[in-house]
Amino acid sequence: MNLGTLALKSLWSRRIGVALTLAGITLSVALILGVDRIRVEAREHFLRTVSGTDLIVGARTSPVQVLLYSVFRMGDPTGNINWKTFQQISSHPKVRFAIPVSLGDSHRGYRVLGTTDAYFQHLGYGDGQKLRFQSGRGFEGVLDTVLGSEVAAILGYQVEDKIIIAHGTRDDGLARHDDMPFTVTGVLAPTGTPVDRTVHVSLAGIEAIHVGWETGVHRPGAGVANVDPEGLAPREPKTITAFFLGLNNRMDVFLLQRAINAFPGEPLTAILPGVALQSLWDMFGTAEAGLVVVTVLTLITGVLGMLAGILATLNERRREIAVFRAVGARPRDIFVLLVAESTLLAFTGALFGLLLLTLVAAGLGEFAMARYGLAPSAGLPSVREWGLLGGIVLAGSVAGLIPAWRAYRQSLHDGLSTGS
Repeated sequence: MNLGTLALKSLWSRRIGVALTLAGITLSVALILGVDRIRVEAREHFLRTVSGTDLIVGARTSPVQVLLYSVFRMGDPTGNINWKTFQQISSHPKVRFAIPVSLGDSHRGYRVLGTTDAYFQHLGYGDGQKLRFQSGRGFEGVLDTVLGSEVAAILGYQVEDKIIIAHGTRDDGLARHDDMPFTVTGVLAPTGTPVDRTVHVSLAGIEAIHVGWETGVHRPGAGVANVDPEGLAPREPKTITAFFLGLNNRMDVFLLQRAINAFPGEPLTAILPGVALQSLWDMFGTAEAGLVVVTVLTLITGVLGMLAGILATLNERRREIAVFRAVGARPRDIFVLLVAESTLLAFTGALFGLLLLTLVAAGLGEFAMARYGLAPSAGLPSVREWGLLGGIVLAGSVAGLIPAWRAYRQSLHDGLSTGS
């Protein structure tokens, strides 16, 4: 009987204890791979928050600041951009599309973004995916609004519902535009990006509700309050917060970026979204490092659990080892047998752990993506993950050297009378 078959039979004779050890390894491997997949996919997802957009233009400030308020709706812009400037740049022959955005209002804790239908037609995320409607449609009237999936789900809104927008980030009676409610005309499908947490309205709607708010508070009797929304005429904005540009030829991006940054009309900052996203991710590298530490600690925990399980049964197996010696097994055969058992446990645990992660990802992936915008994929392991699995099996083999050495030493002295 070869040592491989002998190792299998030996493990089977202790199947209850081995099953518990194997369960611990399986859970550890699934956690290791799951954490690593989430770490890698979180980075990739973050870097693909915006796709298909070649430049983002804001008032003169740092690239990260432009990215934070224009993409992530965080913080406040240092200034606005003149509408005439936007029109001049967007009409450049190298520009394929331009998406203006205007920030400043909110609704029950969610940022309100004024834009045009170009936002829904051209804004991309992930691997070039475009925004799509879960229900309803885009803007048709001045006081129409399109909600991100999270806004609609958390606040319980549906198409045709009415919502009230508040001036600024306050949402109290003094700041609310109660006289001009918006009608929900559409809800966007989940994207896992800040779009899900945004209330979208038309630029014309932003202009309409702010008539009489030029000083920051409503001036009684001013504006277009109580006017039938169907009778409101679209008003051209004076300023916007930022705008997104897509070019006909991406090779022109640096040329146009330099031209915008040196724009004579007003100080502007044009950023490359991918570069700015990478810079922002690097600023928060501690979180990624923390996930790496969790992965390493989980691996160590799994290996130590397997080692403890083997060592706990070693004294009980002294008679078994003595019998092996009596029928001709050499001490080195005992050594190899114990290493083979630990390697087999690690290999089987790695295989089961991969299978468990795949099943969980396949079963809960869609829910996690819709709820959290991120989920481990259920696909085949990457080259990196194969390396992790190989490292886990190798760590199991190395851990098996300790009980193997103890068994080797004991087998030199124990006889058939051991434990009798």
